[in-house]
Amino acid sequence: MNSLNQKPKVCAVIPFYNENDFLFDVVSETLNFVDKVIAVNDGSSDGSEKTINNLEQVQVISLNHNYGKGYALQVGFNESIKQNFDIAITLDADKQHNPAFIPEFISQLNYFDIVIGNRLNDTKNMPVQRILSNKITSSLLTIKTRQKILDSQCGYRGYKAELLKIVKSYSYGYEAESEMIIYAARSGFKIGFVNISTIYGNEKSKMNSVKAIFGFIKVFFK
Repeated sequence: MNSLNQKPKVCAVIPFYNENDFLFDVVSETLNFVDKVIAVNDGSSDGSEKTINNLEQVQVISLNHNYGKGYALQVGFNESIKQNFDIAITLDADKQHNPAFIPEFISQLNYFDIVIGNRLNDTKNMPVQRILSNKITSSLLTIKTRQKILDSQCGYRGYKAELLKIVKSYSYGYEAESEMIIYAARSGFKIGFVNISTIYGNEKSKMNSVKAIFGFIKVFFK
């Protein structure tokens, strides 16, 4: 990353799949805090990409198939490295993550190589099953990585370019985010956390719980 006296070059990587209702608002708000948004269209069929095609400082990469969040993220990361960004912020396109926290992620990246949003300090609006699964996976990853993992499943993250050049995800689904944690720790990178709020509204989760569980088990034992 650039020296402390020089402002880092920051992009946001936002993968999306059929988010016509939320995408424009998420991208528009995110642009207030980053230099560019790299939006990866993971095979949407609802025309989501049309809502942001005319926004300045937004690059839309459209995939020819719905590969999965992990694949879409890696496509975005590769593009961020190609364009020499110092930091890549990832957030979901369904309006669950408030872009106003982005400056805090950037600030904490002065001390860590990857910074992950921690939603578990305030779980009153989080579904019980998500709380339980998150606590279990976070505890398992704490043991495996030998670093304290507070919220393993949060997709709101900040990554230094130095990490993204070395740590790659090879999983296509949601398990890719756990895989990134494991590989980052294995490579000696420091993992930090930022307390955030998460908004649960009318959005419908695209996560298949059974596939997510098996995906996590697969990457955990790699």
